[in-house]
Amino acid sequence: MSAPPEEVPGPAGAVTVRYWAAARAAAGCDSDAVAPGTLADVLAEVRRRHAADPRFGLVLDMCSVLVSELAVGSRDQAAIDVGPDDVVDLLPPFAGGAIQLFSHLPQACLRMTSCD
Repeated sequence: MSAPPEEVPGPAGAVTVRYWAAARAAAGCDSDAVAPGTLADVLAEVRRRHAADPRFGLVLDMCSVLVSELAVGSRDQAAIDVGPDDVVDLLPPFAGGAIQLFSHLPQACLRMTSCD
């Protein structure tokens, strides 16, 4: 597992979005400070900020999301309020969880055998 993102204080009242592992690599930073709003708004803003790297959107779409250490799961992101000073953690799949990335491949590929 990667080291925790470096805490960089954002402006007072901002939402801190922390990136882990592949999300951090694609974002090119440990965290961002964004305006409060719904979770959908917050994620749209970080997607906009990192649109130059197409990997970011791909990783973001697969991340587990926590808001102030509570898992969001399949809840509607537009219905979740993210307030001032809340922390959003974006956790991409770790070992064993990355199969979704490759679900379009033949099963033989997923077993690390020849894909011919």
